[in-house]
Amino acid sequence: MIALISGKIVYKGISNVIVDVQGVGYRVFIPLTTFYELPEAGQAVTLHVHTNVKQDAINLFGFYTVQERDLFQLMISVSGIGPKMSMNILSGISAQDLLNAISGGHVEKLVKIPGVGKKMAERLILELKEKVVKKMMLEKTTETGIGPDAGEMIREDVLSALINLGYKNNVAQDALNKALLISGEELEMDKLLKKTLKFLAG
Repeated sequence: MIALISGKIVYKGISNVIVDVQGVGYRVFIPLTTFYELPEAGQAVTLHVHTNVKQDAINLFGFYTVQERDLFQLMISVSGIGPKMSMNILSGISAQDLLNAISGGHVEKLVKIPGVGKKMAERLILELKEKVVKKMMLEKTTETGIGPDAGEMIREDVLSALINLGYKNNVAQDALNKALLISGEELEMDKLLKKTLKFLAG
């Protein structure tokens, strides 16, 4: 399975590019967000790729960033949303804005994307919210120098502390997710606990 392509752009279109890799031209479908970042034809490029295998074809979907590719892979796991619709969604909103919309449950922001109706927006949020929040948390722990395992342990410790204080699991989990989204520089347990308690206090 192809996961990365590095080569020279021989054709650059709005929806796809052809990348020459040592004499072999690979056609790669791209969202608009990736198109805007690409260099001109004749220049070198590296794309993060998802390989989609069907009975009659093998299609490559390329992205300028790993974040875009990961979001694409999350979306095609949702019932009723295929590669074409996922590319359409990524063409209509930045990866970070999409993460924020799904994690925050902002249906109104998602329905502004061409082709996305209310039911599809609600399904994206329902099926991906927890996965997206976890992805955002892991990205933050990486940025702050705290390893993903450490970040997960801190999260579990905070959740356990809240339950011991008498909060229901689902209520505590929701408040913790909100605190993680606005948590900036650090994920120290005491500071994360304080932020979560503020959400619980209203």
